[in-house]
Amino acid sequence: MAAVGDASCVPDTEFDCRNKPEALKLKAAAMVAILVAGAFGVALPLVGRRLKVIRPDGNVFFLAKALAAGVILATGFVHILPDAMEALTNQCLAEVPWRKFPFAGFIAMIAALGTLVVDFAGTEYFEKKHASKKQAISEAIGSEHDSIYAAASSDPEHGGVNGGASGSSERANQMHIVGMRAHASSHRHSHPEGHHSCMDSTHAHSHGHVGHAHGTPEDEHTTIRHVVISQVLELGIVTHSVIIGLSLGVSQSPCTIRPLLAALSFHQFFEGFALGGCISQAGFKSWSSSCMAFFFSVTTPLGIGMGMGISEIYKANSPKALIMEGFFNSVSAGILVYMSLVDLIAADFISKRMRCDRRLQLMSYLALFTGALAMSSLALWA
Repeated sequence: MAAVGDASCVPDTEFDCRNKPEALKLKAAAMVAILVAGAFGVALPLVGRRLKVIRPDGNVFFLAKALAAGVILATGFVHILPDAMEALTNQCLAEVPWRKFPFAGFIAMIAALGTLVVDFAGTEYFEKKHASKKQAISEAIGSEHDSIYAAASSDPEHGGVNGGASGSSERANQMHIVGMRAHASSHRHSHPEGHHSCMDSTHAHSHGHVGHAHGTPEDEHTTIRHVVISQVLELGIVTHSVIIGLSLGVSQSPCTIRPLLAALSFHQFFEGFALGGCISQAGFKSWSSSCMAFFFSVTTPLGIGMGMGISEIYKANSPKALIMEGFFNSVSAGILVYMSLVDLIAADFISKRMRCDRRLQLMSYLALFTGALAMSSLALWA
């Protein structure tokens, strides 16, 4: 193992382009630029749900989310996972076991499988919680109706014991309402897949949010999924944002910081948009949405600040630093690859709405590949 601080373990660019005053200015600019880009990206869908153009049920939002999903997928595969592999196979680490086994890919795989378990457990938990709350409300409403009906039955003036025809008419009206509700319930589940299903989907979409006001089990499950997705996605993004911020903050090389500034601002904006879209679709309260958006926006700038604070004592190529960086980057890559493929891309691209709109389908694929290729191309500079 190479000694800590050995010249053979330090990249040549750190010697050739080392300039602390210039690097400090670039770090300060990076903190501001990344903060603004992240905050704007995550806030756009949250504010946009009040605007017709980019509200969550609009095509523009759908295409932007596909673009952001491509950016996140490329971030995991092209940027984070290779960085993890480089860190865990670095010459500063012992050959055994680090260069004898692909730890980066293995850790990423375990992280992806762990995300699957968390995804499933979180969805099940929120579904049970929602069902319990719904049952409690139903029981409370049923108890209130029983009380009203009992009072009406015992009141002669309102068709009670001596109410005669008036009481019969009241009971008939109640039975008619029950029948209407039963018919509506069966109507929601009676449409087969196919042409009529697409017509129903288009009709519901044309009414905007009104189409979701019925509270069907499918709508409720979709909302729950967005609650889980937004929280797990933020976990994955925040994990690698801290590592990226630390890496930029400890660097004293303007040649390293300049390309990172542009690349991080770009990918922070689109990661923020994808996260903000999930938060918006989850229907969180304003306070919860604001907290999640704020936490995402400040994580990378805080990481840069922490890196600046420890830059004098932090050895980027020390074995401990390399192992920690490689481990967390591998975990982040696994989470982001899983979330982008399963919860962002597959969930939208296999949806009824996508299947029923060929034009939207084509545009979404174009947006997805554009985002993935654009983010991948940044690997040439950062």
